[in-house]
Amino acid sequence: MNPSITIITAVFNGSSTISDCLKSINSQTVSVEHIIIDGVSTDNTLEIIKETSPHTHIVSEPDNGIYDAMNKGIRLATGDIVGILNADDFYADPLVLETVINAFVDQEIDACYSDLVYVDQEKTDKIVRYWKTCPYRSGLFEKGWVPPHPTFFVRREVYEQLGLFDLDYQIAADFELMARFIDSHKIRTIYLPQVTVHMRLGGTTNKSIRNIIKQNIEIIRALKKNKLRVSALFPVYKLIDKFSQYFKSPTP
Repeated sequence: MNPSITIITAVFNGSSTISDCLKSINSQTVSVEHIIIDGVSTDNTLEIIKETSPHTHIVSEPDNGIYDAMNKGIRLATGDIVGILNADDFYADPLVLETVINAFVDQEIDACYSDLVYVDQEKTDKIVRYWKTCPYRSGLFEKGWVPPHPTFFVRREVYEQLGLFDLDYQIAADFELMARFIDSHKIRTIYLPQVTVHMRLGGTTNKSIRNIIKQNIEIIRALKKNKLRVSALFPVYKLIDKFSQYFKSPTP
């Protein structure tokens, strides 16, 4: 029997974008447990969710930020595989989760990840950046490499064994978790060379230079926490990688 899958979405006042996220999950060709953790939105986010996805599991209560909300969702998940899709993001096509499940039929695989495109906030068919990643190899994390988090799917038992998001990190808890899982504990991953997620530009990290600096400081701290080296050229590698995303084009 194929493994089951849970998708977690953390949201707060996401009425302008949550509909695209929900519709992309509803259009998938496989059965999905969708858990939404809402931070007590004051707009009509909850009304949109109930109208668009009436069978979704919704928890609406105060939280301590997005990573705390994600942790709540992971604790509630019953699927064999857990993925996280932000309220601003949506899947590239209806076959994404079927492809993911097929990858996990191999019992040796603990996690998979793939490529992502950044799209314009309003014109979501306009691709602005292409985050093409690659198969993991030792030494990549010390250069600031990390898979795109919304494309990262993990067996639930890995979270149970290795822990959830570390709330000591306000911006880079996703980096810390993936570095801990992939590099420090050497979970078995597979790279799917295709675009699976469309992400709107304008996330928390990229809102200001201050946040970018803060994220890089947290990334260095995460590497040290997990006893991983930090390359002296870390800032250069990060800058080159991000700059190159504007000049790559995904395969049609």
